[in-house]
Amino acid sequence: MKSPTKDSKLFHLKSNFAPTGDQPAAIAKLAEFQTNEQVLLGATGTGKTFTIANVIQKVQLPTVVIAHNKTLAGQLYQELKELFPNNAVEYFISYFDFYQPEAYLPAKGVYIEKSATVNEEIKRLRVSTLHSLSTRKDVIVVGSVASIYPTSSPADFAQYSLWLVVGKEYGLSELKTQLIHLNYVVNKQQLTPGKFRFQGDVVEVFPGYAQDYVLRLSFFDQQLEQIARIDPLTNKVLETLNSFKLGPADEYIVNQNDLGVALDTIKAELKDRLKYFERLNFPERAQRLQTITEHDLADLKAWGVCSGVENYARHLEHRPPHSKPYNIFDYFTKGEWLLVVDESHQTLPQIKGMYNTDISRKQSLIEYGFRLPSALDNRPLSYEEFRQGINKVIYVSATPREEEIQLSHNNVVEQLVRPTYLLDPEVIVKPKDNQVEDLVSEIINQRKHNGRTFVTVLTIKMAENLTDFLKERNIKVAYIHKDIKALERLILLTDLRKGEYECLVGINLLREGLDVPEVSLVAIFDADIPGLPRDERSLIQIIGRAARNVHGRVIMYANTISEQMDKAIKETQRRRTIQMAYNEQHHKTPMTVQKPITLNQPIKLKTKSSEQQKAALIKQLTKEMKQAAANQNYELAIEIRDSIFELEKQFRGKIKS
Repeated sequence: MKSPTKDSKLFHLKSNFAPTGDQPAAIAKLAEFQTNEQVLLGATGTGKTFTIANVIQKVQLPTVVIAHNKTLAGQLYQELKELFPNNAVEYFISYFDFYQPEAYLPAKGVYIEKSATVNEEIKRLRVSTLHSLSTRKDVIVVGSVASIYPTSSPADFAQYSLWLVVGKEYGLSELKTQLIHLNYVVNKQQLTPGKFRFQGDVVEVFPGYAQDYVLRLSFFDQQLEQIARIDPLTNKVLETLNSFKLGPADEYIVNQNDLGVALDTIKAELKDRLKYFERLNFPERAQRLQTITEHDLADLKAWGVCSGVENYARHLEHRPPHSKPYNIFDYFTKGEWLLVVDESHQTLPQIKGMYNTDISRKQSLIEYGFRLPSALDNRPLSYEEFRQGINKVIYVSATPREEEIQLSHNNVVEQLVRPTYLLDPEVIVKPKDNQVEDLVSEIINQRKHNGRTFVTVLTIKMAENLTDFLKERNIKVAYIHKDIKALERLILLTDLRKGEYECLVGINLLREGLDVPEVSLVAIFDADIPGLPRDERSLIQIIGRAARNVHGRVIMYANTISEQMDKAIKETQRRRTIQMAYNEQHHKTPMTVQKPITLNQPIKLKTKSSEQQKAALIKQLTKEMKQAAANQNYELAIEIRDSIFELEKQFRGKIKS
């Protein structure tokens, strides 16, 4: 692929670090795009995100990065925002902090009403994403699998905007109506994104996608005299403008002019469905559907919105039955673009399952008269539809599945050499018969080089019993389980690093996302038991937890060597061989990852600290998060980010109370 000329470059990567190890070769090969679909097989700790960032800069293409959960998406967003400070790096995940979808359980005769808690900041970031895609070309969107759910159509979102020009006359009442049609809401007291207020001849609008400025419109009579962007906290004028295109306050805009047509098609569908129930002699279902739908129609006519308005999306968007809903990928249809599927071994299976799950839930609602059949047309993309929208794609994983390899036509780019030149750990298999006593001996031996230990078991009971036993043997141990929140998890990990603990016991929490360079031993109990926690990919991910330390070792306790164990051990040895050969050829010495331990004491202030202390702590953690990202210490960065989120929730909760 031919790169743009220097003057035409849209994406500019900023970093104090240059690609090292396998990164330069991986970047060069990926950027060639010999096939439209490729795999980046990157071992744990090799800097896969930094490689992808360099590919984006090299190919100069708008990019979507999809992760399999919000936490990982947040990590990637932070990393890429740091690496591309002058580009539009956007965040597009579900804006629900809590979401219970509408459902009907026929076997129990129970109807479950939709219940949700909306995160206003995430909602703003979604609007910001669509705004950037509608107005810029230098966009990188980081999203979760929720990206395949519907959003506003590109044409509608671009259409619903308001051009403001200095010197032009506007009727203030007409301007107010136009703002309301863009889903802006009057709020005379406090301006937040999506709100506006009139103060005499001055109108202040907080764009629904903005964070750091408010739009101030100053009028003389009916003429717009000045457009200024002002600081929302200090009211200081940041800049004055001759014109401004104000985008919608919300992701979804109902076209008031075409609303009547949508209402008519909803009524027609209702009429047909009532006849259907009458033929089947289901009067209760017919009555229920008529009551619900007519109530929704009345609300739509009066307000342009109703409870469960998404169920009428196909009518409101004037789409034909069974058509594909609009989604984020529709904003990338005008030219080449790049899709990056992070942790593809988990992300692709999630995308595959979402369509069928949604259809299954709605079928009962439709069959029993809670919703019209058109509700099925507001849905996530099917896997086939997702595939149809792909232009160029890179699947990123330390353990890609056979599907990704086949899709890439075996175009697999390996990145096995770490910037620290650390080797994959040595893997040892020991019998289970004396595993607990052997583990105690190994943990004690770890003290010689001040090493720490991770232990992974299969059940909660085993984890609890093992933790209790180790405590009885004077081992400084803690149990890290699924109910531990991010902040407490970070405290435990920091205590482990400081030596307050020498061992952590967990279940499947040791597969991904734990970056503790002091850990030089990972012990895997029941490594030969078949199943997901002990399949080849899971074992390789667990083995990777010991790849931050020059003394890294893994002990698998097993009475037999299962097929999955054998594959994982052989793959680890293959990688070790390549890494050792590289180090020997280039005269490189492996180095344990170095990172400061600075978080524990301030975090323990937690709920007892004053609001001033919490604000200072958030500021400190933000600085450390950015430093971790700058040092390519990305797993630490996301740990800190999660802690910031929890502290901010405490902070907001205190203010509200």
